Amino acid sequence: MNACSSLPDGYTELMNVDLQNDTKTAGKVNGLALAVAVLLLIPGHLIVPLTEAWELLRLRHCAVLIVGLLLYLVLHELIHGVFMRHYSGQRPFYGFTGMYAYAGSNCYFGRTAYTVIALAPIVLLGIALLLLNLFGGREWFWCIYFIQITNLSGAAGDLYVTRMFSRLPPDILILDVGVRMTVYSKS
Repeated sequence: MNACSSLPDGYTELMNVDLQNDTKTAGKVNGLALAVAVLLLIPGHLIVPLTEAWELLRLRHCAVLIVGLLLYLVLHELIHGVFMRHYSGQRPFYGFTGMYAYAGSNCYFGRTAYTVIALAPIVLLGIALLLLNLFGGREWFWCIYFIQITNLSGAAGDLYVTRMFSRLPPDILILDVGVRMTVYSKS
């Protein structure tokens, strides 16, 4: 099952994941984000040393970086929304909590559909940013790579819930209203 607009008979609540208000979960996700960001500095440094990054940095790079990060944030959530709509046929909603930007839906998504929804921005934007890095040259490397670091580390919540939900029964349905997900199962 890809998605449904109401919870089918026989399903009961299995668990909740609240990325905003559960401090333990938020700590895990933010720790994962920080670890990913720090680890990604290593291959970047091997390609273009960080010492060169400061030498290559110019005002136009800063402007591109700021615009790129804002564009990334919007595109990331829009991609979630496009896939939510694809699987459910219903328009998603968007928001910002001050800590997280989000796309949400009032539909219940099957595990496979939800995995695609969660990982689509990482994959699609990751490929686009990789191509930009390959063709952007040394001068633009860190500007583009920093957005890539943001892509991968900023998706820590998506990676966290994908891994968590992959361990649950295959019949689960997920209601994702933004930063809070409720999981239901027949099992």
